[in-house]
Amino acid sequence: MATTASNMLVLGHTAADFSLPDTDGNIVSLDNFKGNKGLVVAFICNHCPYVIHIAPQLAKVALQYQEMGIDFVAINSNDIELYPDDDMVHMIEEKRIRQYPFSYLLDEDQKVAKAYSAACTPDIYLFNAEQKLVYRGQFDASRPLRISSGNYDSSQHQATGSDLIHAMDTLLDDRHIDAAQTPSMGCNIKWKAGNEPN
Repeated sequence: MATTASNMLVLGHTAADFSLPDTDGNIVSLDNFKGNKGLVVAFICNHCPYVIHIAPQLAKVALQYQEMGIDFVAINSNDIELYPDDDMVHMIEEKRIRQYPFSYLLDEDQKVAKAYSAACTPDIYLFNAEQKLVYRGQFDASRPLRISSGNYDSSQHQATGSDLIHAMDTLLDDRHIDAAQTPSMGCNIKWKAGNEPN
């Protein structure tokens, strides 16, 4: 597993369109989220320990802020042939276990990840009501503690979502979000052979 940081897409960037299948058998597009006060797009997967670390709090934060008008959508762009734990069958189970209150989409051809310049899981983007990028970076400063290969402990540094929460609160208060933002860190997106971005 390669630990990778966000590419930090330029602020003000317009959210790239997408139309992807979700775990409920629907096709979900960017248009589904128009008219909200904001939108969080989170690139995640099922097996990454960095995503597992934030997953319970991500579900709680999403539920809280959806009620305030900020929508959430999660996208899995990993190569499901080489990483079958990230396929749709496992995504359906993952959403159920995590009780994610948002759509969980599969970006099988990885075009959406490229359009968002996503690099890692989790990679988190916050767009305003005009779907312009106002925040990209870490959920918070916590990270899972690596004990050994494939063995991580999240109990010592629990996720709070403080960085994303601060950005969403600032957006809801119609204040300027500080451009000094900290990249997310996590597993690299598992690109298909020959599909790696430059």
